[in-house]
Amino acid sequence: MDANLSIFAQRKYLPMLNVHNLTVSFHGEALFQQIAFQVSAGDRIGLVGKNGSGKSTLLRVISGDQPYEEGNIALAKDAKIGFLRQDIDFESGRTLIEEAQQAFIELKQIESDLESVNEQLATRTDYESDSYNQLLIDLNELQARYEVLGGYTYQGETERILLGLGFGRDDFEKLTEEFSGGWRMRIELAKLLLQRNDILLLDEPTNHLDIESIVWLENFLTTYDGAVILVSHDKMFLDNTTNRTIEISFGKIYDYKKPYSEYLVYREQLQEQQLAELRNQQKEIEQTEKLIERFRAKASKASMAQSLIKKLDRMERIEVEERDTTKLNLHFPVSIQPGKVVVKMEHLSKSFDDHQVLRDVNMLVSRGSKLAFVGQNGQGKSTLAKCIIGEESHDGVLELGHNVKIGYFAQNQSEYLDGSLTVYETLLQESTDSNRTNVRNILGSFLFRGDDVDKYVSVLSGGERNRLALAKLMMQSFNVLIMDEPTNHLDIDSKNVVKEALMNFEGTLLLVSHDREFLQGLTDIVYEFKDGQVNEFLGDIDYYLESRKATDFREVEKKSVIVNNKVEATPVKEDAETRRKRKTLQNRFSKVEREIENLETKISKLDKQLIEEYGDGNVPEGFFKEYEETKEKLKALHDEWEELYIALES
Repeated sequence: MDANLSIFAQRKYLPMLNVHNLTVSFHGEALFQQIAFQVSAGDRIGLVGKNGSGKSTLLRVISGDQPYEEGNIALAKDAKIGFLRQDIDFESGRTLIEEAQQAFIELKQIESDLESVNEQLATRTDYESDSYNQLLIDLNELQARYEVLGGYTYQGETERILLGLGFGRDDFEKLTEEFSGGWRMRIELAKLLLQRNDILLLDEPTNHLDIESIVWLENFLTTYDGAVILVSHDKMFLDNTTNRTIEISFGKIYDYKKPYSEYLVYREQLQEQQLAELRNQQKEIEQTEKLIERFRAKASKASMAQSLIKKLDRMERIEVEERDTTKLNLHFPVSIQPGKVVVKMEHLSKSFDDHQVLRDVNMLVSRGSKLAFVGQNGQGKSTLAKCIIGEESHDGVLELGHNVKIGYFAQNQSEYLDGSLTVYETLLQESTDSNRTNVRNILGSFLFRGDDVDKYVSVLSGGERNRLALAKLMMQSFNVLIMDEPTNHLDIDSKNVVKEALMNFEGTLLLVSHDREFLQGLTDIVYEFKDGQVNEFLGDIDYYLESRKATDFREVEKKSVIVNNKVEATPVKEDAETRRKRKTLQNRFSKVEREIENLETKISKLDKQLIEEYGDGNVPEGFFKEYEETKEKLKALHDEWEELYIALES
C-alpha cells in the first residue's frame, strides 16, 4: 500500500479498535461480562442503556482512564483516541488561545527547546567545541521535527477552528474561567478537532450546550473521517449523528448497524420474532416430550424414545434477549393553592459587573401557567430563574404571589449532593415527620432498590445522581416548580417518565431547556431570551418555532450562526444585488475551505514522505521547493478565508 495514504484510507475496511471478551466489575459486581465488538473508520456509534448500566465506564475503559479485569482492548498502530469527558477541568490562568493550543503539546515543547538552544548559541563562543557542534545538530533536528508537525501553520489553524466555532478574536485573550459551560465544551471540542484523533469518545456532549453548539457538533460528526462512540440522552442528536447503536443491558451488549430510532423499531420487531420462535419451539418440545413418555412404556418403541431424547438434547434452545425494562415512578404533588398571580416582574434588570444580562424585563406569571425559557447559553435564562428563587439579586421589581412555595431543580443540582452520604441518608436528611417512613418507597420509585440505597453518592453515575436529586426534590412541598435542564444525564426512558410526570403536574411550571422533543406538550407560553431582552410567545413550543419559521431550535440558531465553518444565510430582506454578492461570497468561501483541506492533506503526505522515505537525508531535488510553495499557498488561503469570513459576517 502507498506509504502516503492517510491512516483513514489505510483502515477504511479494517478495525481501528477491537474489544474482545471484556469484563469490568464495579464494587464486586460485574458491569460487563465477556463483551466484544469492533470499531472501524466511519462508524458513528450511539452507546445507549439505562443510567448505571456502564456507558461512561466503558468509554473510560476504552480511553485507558480505568482498568479492566479480563479481556483485551487492541488499538490499531498509530491510532489516537480523543476523549470528551463529562467533567471538563481547565488549568486556571490560561487564555482561550493558550488552552486551545494545548492540543499541540509536542510542538509547544519543541518551541521551548528551540528557544533554549538558540539562547545558548547566541551566548557561546566556543565554536570549534564538540558541545557547540552538538547544539547545531540539535537545532537542525528540532527545526525539522517542528516543520514536520506543522509548527509553522498550527497557530493559524487554531484561530481558524475557534472562529469557525463561533468565538470572536476579542475572546482569544480571555481566561477560560470567564466562559460558561457550553463555551467551555466548545473549547474542548476545538482541542479534539485540532488533535486530529482517529477515534472520538464523547460522553454526553450535548449537556449544558446551547443549540448553536449542538448544531456545530452534529455537522462536525457527520463529516468526521474517523470513528465516534458517543453517549447521549438526546434522541434527535443520536438520530442526526449516528449510523450504529450499541445497547448495554444486564452486562451484555446488543449491536445494531442502525441509528437510534431505527434501532428501536428493529429491536421491537426482533423481540417479537424471537418470542414467536420461542413459542413454536416450546410447543414442539412439549409434543416431543409427550411422545417420549408414551413410547417409553412400550419395549417395541424404546429405541424411538431414545432417538427423540437425543433430538431434544441436540436442539438449540431459543433465548429471548433480556433487557432492563424498569422505569421511574414519578409524581409531583401540589401543596396549598397559591394566589392567582404567582410571579410579577416590572422593569427587572440584571448585570454582572459591566455585562448586562437582562434589561427591562416585564412578566406576569399566572397560577397554573406552563412556561418555557429558551435561547442561547449566556442569555440570562438560568439567571432569571435564580432571581425568582432569591438566589440572585436584581434591579427592578420582582414579587411572589400569596402562598407561593417554589421547588427548584438547578442545572447542576446533582453537584450539591454530599458524596460522603449514602443514597438513603441523603433522602432521610431531607425528610419530615410526615414522609420519613416513606423514604424507602420514594427511593424505590426512583430505581434505588435493595443494596442500592446503601451506595455512597460519590460512586453514583451522572444519571443516578440526577435521579437522586429528583427524589430529594420530591421530599419538598411546593406549588410552583422551576426546573433548569432537568434531563441532563438522564437516560431516554427516564427523560420520558419525567416528562409524563410534569404533564400531570397541576401547579405552575417553568422549564429551562433546549430540548424541543421534551418541551412538546409541556408548555403553553414560551419566553425567548436574546440580547438582554425577553420576548413572549403565547403558544406552545411548536407555535414558537412556527413563528420563527423553523422546524426546531436548530433551525432558529442556524439563521444566525456559523455551522461547521460554513456561513448560513441570515433571514433578512435583501435585494437581488445583495443576494447575488452573498451567494458569490459563500461559493468562494466553500471553495477556499476545500482547497485548504486539500493542501493540508498534501502537506501531511509530504511530512510523512520526508520521515518514512527520506529519513536517511537523501531528499530528491525539488522536494523542499514544492514543500515551501505548498505552505505559502496554504498561508494565503488562510488569509483569504479570514477575509471572506469577515465579509460574510458583515
